[in-house]
Amino acid sequence: MRDIVFTRRSGWGVDVIREGGELRLMLGGGADANHEPRTFTFPIGEAHLSVLREDLARHLLLWSAVLPLCDAAGTRGRLDENAAVALLDPILLSPPADVDTLFRHIRWDRGRLIAHGADIGLLERGQVCAAMRGATEASDGKRAQEYHADRRRAVRGVVLAPLDAAVLRYTGQYLHGATVPGRIPGAVDPALLPEVMRVIATAEQACAGMRIGLDPRRGKRATDKRAWERMAATAGTAVRRAYPDLVDDAVRTVGFLICSEAAGRSRSMPVEDDEEAAGGHPGAGGKARKTALSFTDDKGVEKRWRAGASRTATADFWGFVGDRSAADNEVFTIEDEEMGEGIQLHFYADSAARVTTVHKAEGGSDPKYRVEYSLVDGIEGYRNLVGVFVRGGCAALGQHGFWMLDAAELECARRLRDVGQPSAAGPRTGRRQDL
Repeated sequence: MRDIVFTRRSGWGVDVIREGGELRLMLGGGADANHEPRTFTFPIGEAHLSVLREDLARHLLLWSAVLPLCDAAGTRGRLDENAAVALLDPILLSPPADVDTLFRHIRWDRGRLIAHGADIGLLERGQVCAAMRGATEASDGKRAQEYHADRRRAVRGVVLAPLDAAVLRYTGQYLHGATVPGRIPGAVDPALLPEVMRVIATAEQACAGMRIGLDPRRGKRATDKRAWERMAATAGTAVRRAYPDLVDDAVRTVGFLICSEAAGRSRSMPVEDDEEAAGGHPGAGGKARKTALSFTDDKGVEKRWRAGASRTATADFWGFVGDRSAADNEVFTIEDEEMGEGIQLHFYADSAARVTTVHKAEGGSDPKYRVEYSLVDGIEGYRNLVGVFVRGGCAALGQHGFWMLDAAELECARRLRDVGQPSAAGPRTGRRQDL
């Protein structure tokens, strides 16, 4: 039979119970293998119960000292009752100076005390009893989270000024730098909000007109990494120039905010609109707009497109790439069978080939092709090639790249381009070199 003898109104989960005629302290700590909270108990005396009833600060101090013992029990182990009982008299019945001394030599949960209103400065000076004079029964978990975030920054040598902290609070990244940023004006001191908005506006003005498009090579919703890096650098440079005293964390969070919003706009934009914005111009061959095309990947999967379809050819092709692209599927082809021409995109090497038919198959002979190669500058370069080909065919591609007849010359050019950089696009075997 278990009876609750004493519990706090706020429901901490640290109670005194009577079980089998014995007083025991019961608390939750740690978790089992299924991530369910574990509950532990250990015996206490009437004198300890009296202090727990009357002294909130001592109750909290005991709790913070016992929690590490619960953690040490792991998912299935037993609480070290002897160690827990050994903490009772020194924490609940000893003079404050002795309690302070004890806490300099044991593990304890600092965050628990901070959440309940402990004075952080006194805690860090080792004056735990004095620090708990203003303790509250209610818990403020965010206060403890902010303390730990500040400690992590301090390890890196970062100390936030008021404007730094306000910028991080505005983006929601004060606690965790990996959190997707947003705009949270209510989290900022009203006196600092106008200055925070000026910081954000500085980045927005610098990035006006820039965009972060989609990169179907990495999936249907992936964004262009290079465009992200350019926008982040532009925002960071502008903010750093206007606010030289801001810490890097604050500057970085502004760039993250601007970039994530730009990427979000691209993800929500209709695919056709995205392709028209990035697909290039017809050029001299604009009158040769394609009316029927076939798309294939390196696995032999084919998709056909015809004029009048619900989506443009470029939109349909990049949708095909977004669906099919993978680490082992990085070569995609667009072919106009009627005209006997096409382009092949080699995502693994940032290169492309344009293929035109010199002689069609006649009298049982094989057709003869002219294959030319060019390096491609990221997803924007690929989008441009695809758009130009769809609008003007291979003839329109002449001014869009330096075309080489020799695959060995292409490989040499690629190596020269990558000198001094880690190459993720090295030579690979088994790739098709013509249509």
